[in-house]
Amino acid sequence: MRVVKRFAAASSAALLCAACASAGGTTTGVVPRPRPFPVPGGTNAGTNAPDSPGPPASPAPSRTAQAFDGYALVGTALALRGTPYRNGGTDPHGFDCSGFTQYVFGQYGVSLPRDVADQFKQGKLVKPDAIAPGDLIFFSTTNAGASHVAIAVGGDEFVHAPSSAGVVRVEHLSSSYWAPRFLGIRRVS
Repeated sequence: MRVVKRFAAASSAALLCAACASAGGTTTGVVPRPRPFPVPGGTNAGTNAPDSPGPPASPAPSRTAQAFDGYALVGTALALRGTPYRNGGTDPHGFDCSGFTQYVFGQYGVSLPRDVADQFKQGKLVKPDAIAPGDLIFFSTTNAGASHVAIAVGGDEFVHAPSSAGVVRVEHLSSSYWAPRFLGIRRVS
């Protein structure tokens, strides 16, 4: 909780989000080509605007958990900004929160369970002051326990598939909506 207290709470009226603890579905589709992370001088760096469409790329090569690169994973996740929310969605045609994390990690050969509560049991618990790009951030939004999941970008930012705004986007952990709902961080790499 120290990371939440460390950052001043930013107010944002557009942060109301329902949980997406749905289960089921399969991973299909092709991920757009990730941009380097961080994007030097990039116009979309730190914004919620979707990246301009480009030619589709083949999925990232399968990697073992030992060769896991959090920065590359975050680049893949950020390349999916603007993808619509779809309850039960597990591919670039639409994601819910756990479908998004499962898909992104799957591009790097890391298998995650489909359900948010089950993803919360994966990897190891990380103290908030040790958060790193690629860590999973969990929130308690609609139910007691983990009911929403996101991917840490770095610092105070995370990328996720919220249902309220309808697209994959970047938000701040210190926001007035997310800070009190913060539950924990897990590292699966």
